Amino acid sequence: MNKSRLTPLLIALSLILGILVGTFYANHFSGNRLSIINTGSNKINYLLQMIDNQYVDTVNMNTLVEQSMPKILSELDPHSSYISASDAEEANEDLKGSFSGVGISFNMPGDTVCVAMPIKGGPAERVGIMAGDRIVRADTTNLIGVDANEVKRLLKGPKGSTVRLTVVRRGREKPLIFAVVRGDIPVKTIDASYMLDQETGYIRVRSFGEQTYAEFMIAMAQLNVDGMKHLILDLRGNRGGYMDIAIQMSNEFLSRGQLIVYKQGRKSPREDYRADGHGSFQQMPIVVLIDEGSASSSEIVAGAIQDNDRGTVLGRRSFGKGLVQQPMEFKDGSVVRLTIARYYTPSGRCIQKPYQPGHDQDYENELIERYERGEYFVEDSIRQTGEAYKTRLGRTVYGGGGITPDIFVPEDTTGVTSYFREAMWSGHIRQFTFDYCDQHRTELSKFRTLGELRTYLQRQGLLEKFATYADTQGLRRRNLMLYRSRQLFERAILSNIIYDIRDTQDYWEYLNEYDPVVLRALQVIRAGETVPTP
Repeated sequence: MNKSRLTPLLIALSLILGILVGTFYANHFSGNRLSIINTGSNKINYLLQMIDNQYVDTVNMNTLVEQSMPKILSELDPHSSYISASDAEEANEDLKGSFSGVGISFNMPGDTVCVAMPIKGGPAERVGIMAGDRIVRADTTNLIGVDANEVKRLLKGPKGSTVRLTVVRRGREKPLIFAVVRGDIPVKTIDASYMLDQETGYIRVRSFGEQTYAEFMIAMAQLNVDGMKHLILDLRGNRGGYMDIAIQMSNEFLSRGQLIVYKQGRKSPREDYRADGHGSFQQMPIVVLIDEGSASSSEIVAGAIQDNDRGTVLGRRSFGKGLVQQPMEFKDGSVVRLTIARYYTPSGRCIQKPYQPGHDQDYENELIERYERGEYFVEDSIRQTGEAYKTRLGRTVYGGGGITPDIFVPEDTTGVTSYFREAMWSGHIRQFTFDYCDQHRTELSKFRTLGELRTYLQRQGLLEKFATYADTQGLRRRNLMLYRSRQLFERAILSNIIYDIRDTQDYWEYLNEYDPVVLRALQVIRAGETVPTP
């Protein structure tokens, strides 16, 4: 009798104990999930359910979620982002060492795909596709008028797959058909590597991808063979990439134990990255070039060189990105790049420029604001809003808005006129040079060296031909401004032709002959002033 009376009590106690144990394990092993499901995050799921069940019209819920993800992340910071599954592979392509495709670079004058250059040794070159060819069809898809991004998608594909390209070639009455077997196409991140003079090497790094460090070391080895004693490392316009690649590159120039960078976040304990003392160029004089387009990993390298007083940073103030993103992949292949930490240069400064969550447009327009207040032209216009820090030698540097160079070199406006600006912005120069290359590609391709090609082009009266062409396109000829901007016009026209006919190295080699930033860096090196003084 007593036992039967105790049974309900024992059952109740067992239930309570079970609930308590279950709650303990749920909290302990699921990251406090029970507390999360009653907060705002559950509202989003509930809202989506309400829309799906009760909204007046039929809604594609997948599309709604895809559109909502970027907006949610934009409320965090300017660099947390969402990449859909369809865009994820292409988004990572520039940083990967290779991709699978046919191996061409192309332009789209008007609405036609025109081969600018088949990649040397690539699938397209092997079957006989040439610069200047018009690709009008890929398999059964007509490419006339197709968006450039869609053309890229059609030309890429699994390695070993075949695409039949229909090509129209100047001088041939009938179209040509090429069966191209797609293969691995290397993605080069170093645009130029050559000797500026008998002792000064120059390397221009476009981004920090998977193979950038290997490319860099190969370039440095070749420059060493060529007699390099000083280096100009050009990071202008380099928007960054992989952090570890920037650390590896910095390590080559720093002594054992010197701090390269450290990162830290709310859930990420401080992690220091120091030089291991195995760098091959610890004593080589170095000048690093930066501008407002240099961001992220570029700023890590520049900051490590500057804060350790290892070399001279020269140019204009960098972009100011000091946030670290970690990619997190969903099952469908889409990716969230979530900011998990800030990185700090060796002096302890975070060079992330100020931002307001949800105001991405204002963040990007900050570069325009710099231009409008004259920062690109006058050093005193640079606004230092961040805290002051000290380099190893005690020099003052600032956080909170990019890296200010040790030596400021303004943007060159000599000879700039409204006529020249309009010619550039309207695209008339690019179209003129494309047409010129298209009509004279055979003769232009015969020149063996950059010097021979340049000498020939300088005798062709291209400036006069351009002015006549532009006038027919609605850009009224202005002889006085044409004369004042003569050198700028000639450099823009010749550099575009060199880029189309030869390669990126010859393009940069030609432009660097007149570049005031490169010329100033050479002055610093020749004066023996690459190492800063207190």
